[in-house]
Amino acid sequence: MIHNLNFRLLVAFTLVIIVTIGTAFFLTYRTTRHEITQMGERLELNQDARMQMELSSYYQFVNTWDGIQTFIDQCGTLYQRRIVLTDQNNIVVADSDGTLLGNTYNENSISEEIAQIPISSTGQMLEIIFPQRQGKPWVSSTSPDTVGTLYVVHGDFPDINRTALQLTYEGIGRFFIWGGLLAIGIAILLAFLLSRRILSPVKSLIGATRKFGKGDFSHRVDYKGQGELGELARSFNSMADDLERTQSLRRNMVADVAHELRTPLSNLKGYLEAISDGVIKPDKTTIRSLNEEALSLSRLVADLQELSLADAGELKINTQQSDINALIEETVAALQPKATGKKLKLTTNLTAGLPLLNIDAHRIKQVLYNLLDNAIAHTGKNGKITVTVLKQNNAVSISVSDTGEGIPPEELSMIFERFYRVDKSRARTTGGSGLGLTIAKRLVETHGGKISVKSQPGKGSTFTFTLPIQ
Repeated sequence: MIHNLNFRLLVAFTLVIIVTIGTAFFLTYRTTRHEITQMGERLELNQDARMQMELSSYYQFVNTWDGIQTFIDQCGTLYQRRIVLTDQNNIVVADSDGTLLGNTYNENSISEEIAQIPISSTGQMLEIIFPQRQGKPWVSSTSPDTVGTLYVVHGDFPDINRTALQLTYEGIGRFFIWGGLLAIGIAILLAFLLSRRILSPVKSLIGATRKFGKGDFSHRVDYKGQGELGELARSFNSMADDLERTQSLRRNMVADVAHELRTPLSNLKGYLEAISDGVIKPDKTTIRSLNEEALSLSRLVADLQELSLADAGELKINTQQSDINALIEETVAALQPKATGKKLKLTTNLTAGLPLLNIDAHRIKQVLYNLLDNAIAHTGKNGKITVTVLKQNNAVSISVSDTGEGIPPEELSMIFERFYRVDKSRARTTGGSGLGLTIAKRLVETHGGKISVKSQPGKGSTFTFTLPIQ
């Protein structure tokens, strides 16, 4: 249950709602507490200003502080704070606690934080300055009109946190609670609906993966949406196509290898049984036929070994500075008799002054041999095969063109696949083992080059590969 995506979505939505509501409630509480504090400070300002005004009016009317103790007692009881009044000589003339009367006032007389307020004899309001909540009280300078100073103790407001919390809860807290419960209910519904929509392609992917595990590569994810899930579905289908194609090629490869091995082995077995039965004499002709079949098997095994080394990245090449023109001439000369035997014209179109290439001459001759042998096999009588060499930027381009039967457009993308042949009859005279072009591609890529093909059915083909100039 805890690992279920539906459950995780629900928990995620619920946590987001709780955190959002909790944050809003906390910020509202802090704002309410701040407003209460400011309101209390404004109330203190108003109360102190009122006392200052009344004391100033009292002194202006009586011209003395006699009898002021009663007023200070009433203010202390009314405002619930300590109030001390001194005359112009800093003698305490009134104290709401009655402990400092007649004494000279100093800053250590009252341990609490106080506000010091000068009292004017002219009845004019003087500036009221309150001390900071932290630190020593502010000491005001007196003016010629000052006839006394009022000291008011300003402490912290009682139960401000509880009051702020109570006001916040009573004002909007209930709405937060009911709104939160409603939001959680909506979150459950959304989690259910969204999870079905979101998890649909995921479940399809899970089902397809399980089928892949059982060897069924035909299943595809039917999801056309955009975004990450759409990209995941398309990537999965592309991977499925590659796996299905690879699986098909693997099956075909096994069948082709079995076919290629079966033919020479059957011939060998037939010759040996005939010799054993006395039907055929072990003369030179028979031995030559046996040797040809053995060589055919040996070439097939060697080709398969080279491909396996190339696929594993372990194909070794011994590079050295080589003249590509000379190498082409040697390869063409080696295949000239075979081309002449089919009444084909095999020519070269070389470019003089090409730089030496750092290549494995044996491997590049093998590439040329495979391409030329393929061209000879697929070009009819009186056809033409041309090897062209050109310099292109920092590479040398070698092309083998023929006027043969060509390759259908739908076959071009698979022409370099192992055991793939355009001629599905697998005739040895036209198809060989089906590994020549694959080996040529691997060898060219090992040298850091690229190989490609262009062809038109009935007009011939052109295989081109490049070798970098270092």
